[in-house]
Amino acid sequence: MSTSLRLERVIPANVDAALGLRVHPHQERNVAPVVKSLAEAYAFGENAWPRLIFDGDELVGFLMAFLDIPWDEEQDPDDRRSGLWRLNIAAGAQGRGYGRFAVEAVRDELRRRGERLLHVTWEPGEDGPGAFYERLGFRTTGEVSGGQTVGVLDI
Repeated sequence: MSTSLRLERVIPANVDAALGLRVHPHQERNVAPVVKSLAEAYAFGENAWPRLIFDGDELVGFLMAFLDIPWDEEQDPDDRRSGLWRLNIAAGAQGRGYGRFAVEAVRDELRRRGERLLHVTWEPGEDGPGAFYERLGFRTTGEVSGGQTVGVLDI
């Protein structure tokens, strides 16, 4: 993995590059496009933490964390969680450690904010990202959210 990895905010100078980021076509059913994430970030305001992943000058990915959002208000109005909402690694940049870097960056940000758990959801299935998250130490909770498997990592 490169030592020149960094996160950047989405700003006018890089928004077009962010909107052009594409995952492998076979992964498109597993993750929403960046444009949807940015719309959700706008709608959720301070509860969304969108960032671009750069390796040097090359845009290699996008991540978005969720911060202290109500999980299932009908079930438990006091259950608020934080975690990884979205992870898009560019098709040509996969397999180089960028996904791991993204998860670690979210983990570090949540730790800095005093969180003790990092949640994530993923599309179940053979071609879904479940094995990736499990390799990073996430364990399934037995919950399903929006048809997706819920995982958690102690941080």
